[in-house]
Amino acid sequence: MKRISFLVTVIILMIAVAACKPGSGSAVQITLVNNKIEIDTALKEFAADYEKKTGVRVIVRSFGSEEHFAPYITAMFNSGNEPEIFIIEGRAGFEEVKRSGRITDLSDEPWVKDTDVAFVDPENGMIAGFPVAIEGWGLGYNKTLLDKAGIDPSSLVNVSAIKAAFEKLDSMKDDLGIDAVVSMAAGPGMTWVMGLHGVNAYLSLGLPYNNSFKYIDMLLDRQVDNERLFQFAGYYNLLFGFSNRNTLLSGSYEQQISEYAAGKTVFIHQGNWVDPTLSELGISFEMGYIPHAFLEETTDGIFVSVPSWYIVNAKSKNVNEAKRFLTAIAATKEGHDYMVNKAGMVSAFKSVTLRPAGQLSRAVQDWVRQGKIYAWHQYEMPESFGMNVLGPLFHQLASGHIDVDEFTRLFTNAVLSQP
Repeated sequence: MKRISFLVTVIILMIAVAACKPGSGSAVQITLVNNKIEIDTALKEFAADYEKKTGVRVIVRSFGSEEHFAPYITAMFNSGNEPEIFIIEGRAGFEEVKRSGRITDLSDEPWVKDTDVAFVDPENGMIAGFPVAIEGWGLGYNKTLLDKAGIDPSSLVNVSAIKAAFEKLDSMKDDLGIDAVVSMAAGPGMTWVMGLHGVNAYLSLGLPYNNSFKYIDMLLDRQVDNERLFQFAGYYNLLFGFSNRNTLLSGSYEQQISEYAAGKTVFIHQGNWVDPTLSELGISFEMGYIPHAFLEETTDGIFVSVPSWYIVNAKSKNVNEAKRFLTAIAATKEGHDYMVNKAGMVSAFKSVTLRPAGQLSRAVQDWVRQGKIYAWHQYEMPESFGMNVLGPLFHQLASGHIDVDEFTRLFTNAVLSQP
């Protein structure tokens, strides 16, 4: 096992070195580490066009799905070959990078006045991060199948209504041509979904967007709301119970999406970042989101925020070129086209008037315009706590190794004993 780990480390370091070798015919080269595998193709195409216009080569290294980006960035740092642009996902990641001296002040960049969601250093107000996109998620639905079943998605705003809808759809599987009600993957490789996006429902559902710190503050203070946590666990157990068991326990991210795109499920537990993949699969049905409404009272909103920010690495050799590349994304017609039309993202910049083609991204925009949104707090948990500690508990619940009571107990114990 140690030999395998050593070989993996060597391979990662080779990738890091290769990423920073000067390319033939290019005087300047910068490296960008991307954590959104869904936009890899679009980002590389934009980078190639940028090179043609500027002569600056931009190497994109994308990691995502079941392959987390953080170890690769660390390996690049340790190799001495620093990427010019890399990702942080929240305050914990920012503080770690700040301690390492890799934060570049972006306060004077031209795009700063065009967005309200740049990453701000809470200590001094400095603009430190370029917002990649606005993202959101609820429980994605196939409207064609809901219409066939006579179910109005706008009515699914509490757990009783969702349960009744699941039961009705399950009884109509043959008529609807579905294999399961929900497309869900909760295996060991999907703890980024369960331990982060899943846990955020517990942290912020039903709370005012700008005053939503109650449960994250409790968690950081090693406390839980037992009743709320029990209801949250019951909701996820409900989702698991109406999912295809093979996909649930061992299916990949791609398998989960393919199952939904083929019309074999009515709902999917993913965010609007799956739009490019759904487009590639040629889906034709109408889609939208319902809330992850795990409470009995009405909670009519989805989770919306900026999931990640680009950091310009102060230790890299081409800081100014990295800044220029980010400005090209935010402030040019080609950059706007890349973000919205090619990558299918909801832009974080006010000057972008394009509407994304992806239906789930449009749904996110619509929820934002209605003001029916809840905040993200999953990245404020201690580093790796969501993915590595809480995430595996969902797999145990999905597999039946533990029940809702045991899940609640183990979750509580994990919070009490967190670092």
